[in-house]
Amino acid sequence: MKFENLRVVVTGASRYFGRAIAIGFAHLGAEVFVSARTVEAAEHTRTEVLGEARNRIHAFGCDLSRPAEIRDFARQVGEHTDRVDLLVNNGARWLDGFELEGASDDSIVETIESTAGGTVLMVKHFLPLLRASKRPDIVNMVAVCSLGGAADSPAHEAFYAAKGAQAGFADILARRLRPSGVRVFSLYPPDFSTSDPRSAEWEGIGRGAQYPDEKLTTQALFECIVYAVEQPRDCFIRSFHFEPR
Repeated sequence: MKFENLRVVVTGASRYFGRAIAIGFAHLGAEVFVSARTVEAAEHTRTEVLGEARNRIHAFGCDLSRPAEIRDFARQVGEHTDRVDLLVNNGARWLDGFELEGASDDSIVETIESTAGGTVLMVKHFLPLLRASKRPDIVNMVAVCSLGGAADSPAHEAFYAAKGAQAGFADILARRLRPSGVRVFSLYPPDFSTSDPRSAEWEGIGRGAQYPDEKLTTQALFECIVYAVEQPRDCFIRSFHFEPR
């Protein structure tokens, strides 16, 4: 229980990496507040957690493209705890397609609002709870496409724009919050394996130099977050950049 008493908030936690983060921290002893676009989707993550860790996960509905739902999410978490030690901005609206004209106006706006605007508003409304912590950290799940390094990604241009905005926000946020002791760091992974925390892959199968064709794993990304959170408070890690294999 290395993270007993740690309070963690994870957005976009109904599947893939967000779900893995939530389950991973719960099994390490943290109390985890997860959100998804609907409370039913978030609750599905909670019900899949094994053992006592299930009781440490609390599920909420929060559409990141809707400011009122973000405000309500922060308020509801504040009714359960007097602080948040770690905020993981993982939620983002994916939009694919190589043709700008191929996506509707509503889809484009929703993608940018949920990914970029949602990240900004999550930090804004959770800052009071973060500042109440003695060890506040913010993690932003960005992407290499925000740096223009993945032109062959199937993501739509609006997704690139949203991730670029998220990266710019993370950069200035890290500089401005540092004097107050709130650490901000971001992950910039390429395409990676979305392994399940309960599967054999999560335990390390298919990892290492002997597997040159394997993608970066979810577990490796989770371990980077754990590593950064465990560092002394005078250690400010700005970002983790990963090379595609």
